[in-house]
Amino acid sequence: MPAKPKRKLKTYQTSLGFYDQAIAAPSMKAALEAWGASSNLFHQGAAKETDDPDIVAATMAKPGVVLRRPVGSDGPFTESAELPTDLVDDHARPRRKARSKTRSTKRPAKAANKSSGKIDDQAARKAAAAFEKEERRRDAERRKEEAARAKARARRDKAVAIAEAALDKARRQHDAKAEEIDAERAALDERAAAEEARWDKQRMKLQEALRRARE
Repeated sequence: MPAKPKRKLKTYQTSLGFYDQAIAAPSMKAALEAWGASSNLFHQGAAKETDDPDIVAATMAKPGVVLRRPVGSDGPFTESAELPTDLVDDHARPRRKARSKTRSTKRPAKAANKSSGKIDDQAARKAAAAFEKEERRRDAERRKEEAARAKARARRDKAVAIAEAALDKARRQHDAKAEEIDAERAALDERAAAEEARWDKQRMKLQEALRRARE
């Protein structure tokens, strides 16, 4: 059976929070998943495909890995980026708009050298394989986290079940003792009533004897 062809990678860029982010991925959907985006940033104009040779080279060297740099800067993209040095100025500065996919006939000077950012077929296959490896690593990490959460839920459910069983047992014991005490109380009340009746009868008889003795 022929091997499944590797998907060609493209470089995508966006700005999230305090960072510009870039990634080499086979599709916009894959890029959004790697960024953890909850909405389609491309449709919103907040993300784009880029052919900047420096960014392409950086992402193709680590396909599938999200690279960052302080938002609004022109520094290199790395796995560990520092926060912007002046957050106030960064917030005040208008965000750069994503470049339209429709390219104008007049290209900036930097684009003239964009061929240096392109990769040959062998490098493209290598980058695609590296992306799939990184994707498998992320999937394995997600499965590991899900398994850990499931294990924690199982431990919690077991602890709750044990606590509920102990509470039910204690409640049953209490109810049984309460019923026993109620039964004993009822028996005592009955004995007390009988004693009162006996005493009343004896008292009346003795009082009558005392009255006759005084006559």
